Amino acid sequence: MTRLSVNINKIATLRNARGGNTPNVVRVAQDAERFGAQGITVHPRPDERHIRYQDVLDLKEVVTAEFNIEGNPDDRFIELVKRVKPDQVTLVPDAPDAITSNAGWNTLHHADHLRRLVDTFKSDGIRVSIFVDADERMVEGAKATGADRIELYTEPYAAHFYDNREHAVASFVQAARVANELGIGLNAGHDLNLDNLRYFAQHIPGLLEVSIGHALISDALYFGLENTIQMYLRELSNLELHSGH
Repeated sequence: MTRLSVNINKIATLRNARGGNTPNVVRVAQDAERFGAQGITVHPRPDERHIRYQDVLDLKEVVTAEFNIEGNPDDRFIELVKRVKPDQVTLVPDAPDAITSNAGWNTLHHADHLRRLVDTFKSDGIRVSIFVDADERMVEGAKATGADRIELYTEPYAAHFYDNREHAVASFVQAARVANELGIGLNAGHDLNLDNLRYFAQHIPGLLEVSIGHALISDALYFGLENTIQMYLRELSNLELHSGH
């Protein structure tokens, strides 16, 4: 079964809008685990507009599920990850002013840089995932860096899902097949939600983990966090049983 990692950035966004410590990021992470999340993801950015670097240090003390830190590997990010030693680091080529992640790495152009980063993190026993577009060449390039996994950037899938889901998923299926052939692990994330998650997971061979934040936290406003996490887990379970629907 594909694992669900809950990205809690939006909890920090809400907290920061008012100041103080409500909602409490650490408490929400603990609750998410208790409600069934198999991982917790955070994405600290240089301006700390949502997750703060101190949050990451605080979370390290309490998170018992898989802890995934994602972000642009500038010097401060590298230092933080090496200090925290999460289960996984996901390297994302965000510009400092990016509202949200909007593209994967060009793993060919940045091959040497990525290879050095992979070596740096793996030397501390941290699994390394590289954020890539659904492009066979980028998957091959990621494998060449020595990374353990890739994370497929799924916004293009989500954007075209309602128009033509078969076409929307096609490049991701092919990228996944290449990843499987190369023996590199496969994660996915960005704009996956209760409408499009099951279809994606059904069609992507070897999908190990999805990281979901914005949609899941938004759904929790309507359904409650515990119920929402269970709803997402149900979309990822019994896929063969529901494959005809």
